[in-house]
Amino acid sequence: MQFNENNEIINVIEQRAILVGLSTGTRDEITTIENSMEELKELAKAAGAVVLDMVVQNRPRVDAAYYIGKGKAEEIKIFCRALDANLVIFNDELSGAQIRNLEELMEVTVIDRTTLILDIFAQRAQSKEGKLQVELAQLRYRLPRLIGLGNSLSRTGAGIGTRGPGEKKLELDRRHILDRISDIRHQLEEIRKNRETQRTKRRKSEIPVVALVGYTNAGKSTLMNKLMSISGVQQEEKEVYVEDMLFATLDTAHRKMVLPSKEEFILIDTVGFVSKLPHSLVEAFKATLEEVQEANLLLHVVDATNEDFEMQIKVTEKVLNELGVKDKPTILIFNKIDKQEDQSALIPRGENIVHLSALKDIGIDILMQMIKDKLFSNMKKVSLLLPYSKGDIVSYLCDKTKVVKTEYREDGVLVETTVGPADYNKYRQYQVNKAEMAE
Repeated sequence: MQFNENNEIINVIEQRAILVGLSTGTRDEITTIENSMEELKELAKAAGAVVLDMVVQNRPRVDAAYYIGKGKAEEIKIFCRALDANLVIFNDELSGAQIRNLEELMEVTVIDRTTLILDIFAQRAQSKEGKLQVELAQLRYRLPRLIGLGNSLSRTGAGIGTRGPGEKKLELDRRHILDRISDIRHQLEEIRKNRETQRTKRRKSEIPVVALVGYTNAGKSTLMNKLMSISGVQQEEKEVYVEDMLFATLDTAHRKMVLPSKEEFILIDTVGFVSKLPHSLVEAFKATLEEVQEANLLLHVVDATNEDFEMQIKVTEKVLNELGVKDKPTILIFNKIDKQEDQSALIPRGENIVHLSALKDIGIDILMQMIKDKLFSNMKKVSLLLPYSKGDIVSYLCDKTKVVKTEYREDGVLVETTVGPADYNKYRQYQVNKAEMAE
């Protein structure tokens, strides 16, 4: 039972779905049709639908009018009636004409994988930015699929054949969507400016940024909560929502972490990826995913229990490549090893790979040490004695590095700070040793 804003009972129609996939045998897929359909099933469940059955059509090419062919579509229509299904979900993106033709023939609601993912995102988005990004993706998806009365009945513009009764529903719908897209972009730009201000403050503090990335439901949020508990951040309001389902969390979370050796870094939890992630959604969430571009280190979390984990790695790397961050320093994390059965021999091992269980606290100490080595191994604690004529360097160090102490002496300004290799090589001529400091 569900209620509206006025606490009145609203009727909720149970979504009873049949899933439909197409296998041409020639597509360069990164996963098999069977695994893709199983993932579609999990997506449908995450959206709240009851999956009745799955149908896979084998044909050499996509049918322009009915995607799977009219004969197969009529067969699925009979199937829907027999199972009392009211929803058909296709595993690939459909055109507006294909959706119209299939709905007219099957007499049920027809959606595609993209619409399903967008619906899940619309349900799960909590922040204002997340909701705006989802709406933007939905509008971008809907715009080229406007059917209305059809372009042939439109009568706008100038010239022969364009004079008539004025704007029709198609133009009105298109103009409304374009206006709303423009409004959302303006709001997101304001949010982006605020985030850039926050990034500037982080750069000034010289605190490294670590971003969690990976396939949806790989355990990123669970790992973040575990790292927070080790760091001493145990307040309930700081914990990230965790649920064993696809896209349980969408909004980006930032948390300050402190290693046992007192080094600090910012940990960011990002939205999970999925195969055939709608391009419009990637575009809409690029503003949020810019946080990944700013990161000093990526923690790529993989579900070690998934038989198709290699596909998940490829999907994540593909999106990271689109964002231009594929070459960033990365630690590959195989999570959920406590649930492993026969997969242990298949999981890669290497220098930048760690096997752990965020839930059972297995291997977390190894990960923390790897993070420390990646972020802070090349940092140097130095004492620099700068002449008063080099006030610009003093200002730079105070603004851009973690200064522990400044002392104004007769011979100059003594600055004790921690710097990276570039700054160390640039200012090492001013370094003093303990003997000089004692003098």
